Amino acid sequence: MTEKPLIDAAEEKILSLANETHFAPNGIVSRTLLRTATSRIVLFGFTEGQELTEHTSTQHATIQILSGECEFSLAGKPHPLKAGDLLYMPPHLPHAVRATKQFSMLLTLAKPNAN
Repeated sequence: MTEKPLIDAAEEKILSLANETHFAPNGIVSRTLLRTATSRIVLFGFTEGQELTEHTSTQHATIQILSGECEFSLAGKPHPLKAGDLLYMPPHLPHAVRATKQFSMLLTLAKPNAN
């Protein structure tokens, strides 16, 4: 079953990202905030030491680090990121993420234009 987004795409809504960010002991919590035909916004909370192994996406991805610190590996090269940093990843770029401290991030995915 697909998670129901917190925002209905047909109506305006204001959310507090700090209040909506959840953390689980020894885990990763993801919450879909918005889903449209061409995009998706997901809020993540990672406890220290948690990671997502290397994977790719067919979509454009923008990551905003909201709190804490992590390490993003892009095509095998590590990049330390902290609160306030923004990362853009083009489609098909292999990437992984590891929480070096508890951290939260906002992931925005956008489908490439069909030409």
